[in-house]
Amino acid sequence: MIRRPAVLGGSPAFPGGLPFARVSVPSLDRVTERLRPSFEAGRLTDGPLVRALEEAAAERLGARHVVAVSSGTTGLLLALRVIAPPQRPVLLPSFTFSASAHAVVWNGLVPRFADSERGSFHVDVEDAESRLSDAAVIMPTHLFGAPCRAEQFEALARRTGRPLVFDAAHGFGAKRQGRPVGSFGDAEVFSLSPTKALTSAEGGLVTTPHADVARALRSGRDYGNAYGDGEQFVGLNARMSELHAALALEALSELDARIARRQELGRRYCRRLDEIPGLRSQAVDAGDEITYKAYSIIVDDDYGLDRDLLVRALRAEGIDTRQYFWPPVHRQAPYAALGTEGLPVSTDLANRVVTLPIWPAMTDADVDTIAEVLLTVHQCAGDVRSDLQAATAGGDDEQRRQRDERNLSRCAPDPVV
Repeated sequence: MIRRPAVLGGSPAFPGGLPFARVSVPSLDRVTERLRPSFEAGRLTDGPLVRALEEAAAERLGARHVVAVSSGTTGLLLALRVIAPPQRPVLLPSFTFSASAHAVVWNGLVPRFADSERGSFHVDVEDAESRLSDAAVIMPTHLFGAPCRAEQFEALARRTGRPLVFDAAHGFGAKRQGRPVGSFGDAEVFSLSPTKALTSAEGGLVTTPHADVARALRSGRDYGNAYGDGEQFVGLNARMSELHAALALEALSELDARIARRQELGRRYCRRLDEIPGLRSQAVDAGDEITYKAYSIIVDDDYGLDRDLLVRALRAEGIDTRQYFWPPVHRQAPYAALGTEGLPVSTDLANRVVTLPIWPAMTDADVDTIAEVLLTVHQCAGDVRSDLQAATAGGDDEQRRQRDERNLSRCAPDPVV
């Protein structure tokens, strides 16, 4: 017997709602104890806990230098400020979070968008190379906790003499063929915001193999202060506080367990969704390690509903989702005037990707229930589509009653217990 979807009048799968994310935080007592010496000494920002976080992150990531900053976005701003030649284009994907492009423009640089791979969602190396022209910096993104083909971008950067900066906002804990994200390119920038695998509430980390870049980043996060010689360039107040560092250090001690749980949930999603026509998970190369910072899928035509109708059907079930990343950046208002063309995959991905809930405290049963909902909605796709389209167009109660009666022929109601 097919369960009746909530959008057709069935009982919601999650009557109390299933949130898209729930922040995983360490014990407040442990955070407070770690913070106490700095607090009592009146050292509230850019102090010994920040140094300890930088050292711990460098060891874990295999990075020579790590610089802690106030957010992933300020990290991108500073990395481009230090590395990018002025007034030159920066090559980056359009299928990414808008902060990547914002950091380019805030530096007075011009974004140049490249297309993505349909399977992995990552920026396409060949397409990126074809669009390089006079672009001075290459800036790929690691998406959803999966690494992009970073070594191929390193080879492209070497071959063409361009600096290479990675937006690694989602990437802490991921590995590319055994090599940690954070050890590639001229700089990689992580976000430590609440939904990330490692959080400091708000904050970011920049990794680099270059001592001069690290020195400039440290200066730039403190207004460009050269400590005795005045400001050397226009920097920011991008310092990390000791409180944020204390939270990140305690969270780091639990990170492996949290990533392991995300991976269990992600693999369970993949197994269950592989059984449903028209749904496809993000492709990950063999040998790569994904943290499942987010679990994003493609909704293809075979599913029977487009992505937007599916989102509405899931909302009726109490399942919160996100449409990462819609619209693609090249079609957003600040960037549309650039007139970027020829990004069919980025545009298609933005129209088809939906991101499902995944967080360490979710249960296996939660994933199984979501998968069952997705299967049921597929099996009732024609009725769901008719009902939602009619609801959008309007219709009186009698029309809705007649549709509900027709739906019973395919989608049985929930049993009464």
